[in-house]
Amino acid sequence: MASKRKWPGLVLSVALLAGLLAACGTKDNKGSSSPSASPSDSSSPTASQPAEKLAPLTLTYYSEDVNPNWANNQDDTGKALIEMTGITLDAEFAVGDAVQKSALIASSGEYPDLISAKTSISKFVDAGAVLDLTDLIEQHAPNLKKLFEGKMNRLKYSESDQAIYVIPSYDGIDKQDFDTGGGFELQHRVVKELGYPTIRTVTDYENAIKAYLEKHPKDENGNPNIGLSLIADDWRMYIGVTNPAFQVTGGSDDGEYYVDIDTNEVTYHFRRPAEKEYFRWLNHMNAEGLLDKESFVQKYDQYKAKIATGRVLGLIDQKWEFDDGQKALKAEGKFDQAYGHYPVTMSTDFKNTTFWPTGFTGGSGVAISVNNPDPVRTIKYLDYLASEEGQILVNWGIEGKHYNIENGKRVIPAEVNNRKVNDAINFQKESGIGSYNLLSGHYGDGVKDSTGNYFTTRYPEQLIVDYSDVEKEVLSAYKATTWKDLFPQETEFKTKPWGALWNIPIPSDSELVVLEEKIKNITWKRIPEAILAKPEKFDEIWDKFLNDIEAAGVKKAEGLRQELLNERLSLWGS
Repeated sequence: MASKRKWPGLVLSVALLAGLLAACGTKDNKGSSSPSASPSDSSSPTASQPAEKLAPLTLTYYSEDVNPNWANNQDDTGKALIEMTGITLDAEFAVGDAVQKSALIASSGEYPDLISAKTSISKFVDAGAVLDLTDLIEQHAPNLKKLFEGKMNRLKYSESDQAIYVIPSYDGIDKQDFDTGGGFELQHRVVKELGYPTIRTVTDYENAIKAYLEKHPKDENGNPNIGLSLIADDWRMYIGVTNPAFQVTGGSDDGEYYVDIDTNEVTYHFRRPAEKEYFRWLNHMNAEGLLDKESFVQKYDQYKAKIATGRVLGLIDQKWEFDDGQKALKAEGKFDQAYGHYPVTMSTDFKNTTFWPTGFTGGSGVAISVNNPDPVRTIKYLDYLASEEGQILVNWGIEGKHYNIENGKRVIPAEVNNRKVNDAINFQKESGIGSYNLLSGHYGDGVKDSTGNYFTTRYPEQLIVDYSDVEKEVLSAYKATTWKDLFPQETEFKTKPWGALWNIPIPSDSELVVLEEKIKNITWKRIPEAILAKPEKFDEIWDKFLNDIEAAGVKKAEGLRQELLNERLSLWGS
């Protein structure tokens, strides 16, 4: 990309404009696109024919992932995308239960033009709501073909249905993880005051919280500090309560199941004895008064607001889930009340599995619906987002405004970076950086473009610049430069040949759908009950839980999941 190029007056290359100017593909009676029938292919510009301005096109877009900072295309990036492509997105994001919302849309027969499905793509496939993208990609998406080169097999839906229904967008291609947003979190002020104690086991973590609370039971305003707060609001139960059970006991993230890396055997992960001890520890934290009493009743907004007060010492969560609260603290200059990430496990016999590699997972991403008015132009829009120019735009923003080129390198000015880190919510709303990444396939952290610059801004040097002075001080005390340095690295684990079990589609008519709903309801009832019970009642409730899920068919569910896993291994191994 030329260093003098400026947005939004940037002119698309002739080849790219030729692609974007293609008009509607026709649809046959089954809703499949026929790209070759596009009437305006012949009017695409050539080197001697100037490009005409693209006609405006609005596409409806539904995403299962909430984007609270979405600015209706009126941010800098959105405006540039409209100018470049003529396409505006009329977006709707799931509120509450995304799976339920997706099921309602899938059954309605009225489908958004673009659908971003993280876990529910099977509902749309079974409803006949989405197009097979195989030919569209082959004929109209050179950048996507380049992006997924050598990985196209992993875009196929299943062994029996090898259509491509989604452009995977939740997993960056060839990504390298340079930092972590998970683990167990402690405020920096806690470890600083205690002299930077070792935080390796749940006992270490508990002792740090307890010691700090004994010294500082209340904040500067006289409000009680909170030891550990959990979030269990709807689907966040998975992230904040149940997933940590396998992460601290040596299991990788395969959703609600544990898969033995050596035998590929599938087990409902709560049935592992080691996980019972994790929930017993949470029960103990509650009995000791160290667990937030509102953990199982607070709504997500209340949780983030509570974090923003600075009173919550510890979290067990993912940064993307609690970061709005943390951003509010940083905006007020309360950097010592932001959080560090620690590789906590039940004991030193286990490794924290945050960085267990899955390889490229595919499965979740963006689909084009059968109601889309112009599948050809839409795939070219997605293809532009996956191009080098598109990737630089959505990750870095506007040259001259959000970054500069200095000696051939993209550099974020200090004043811009300060806003990006410490006024992140407003910065994202204004710039749009971070709002368009899930719209198409993309390169992962650590991948470089043709100029030798990273596609994303998450690389070691920039990450360290983004850390506050307090954060750097804490990391230095632990002899680390990034939070990832504290964790077991990818090379300490075997790569999972199935990717992740949770993103293998389940046919809507499978008995597994009903079984897992029954088992989930039991789990979500019994786990909070066990945590909040008197310690002497814990074993009784846990035994009741195991008996209940066995009666509900957990072993049959394990068998059906095993079949899906075996099919995935066969498909990807072919």
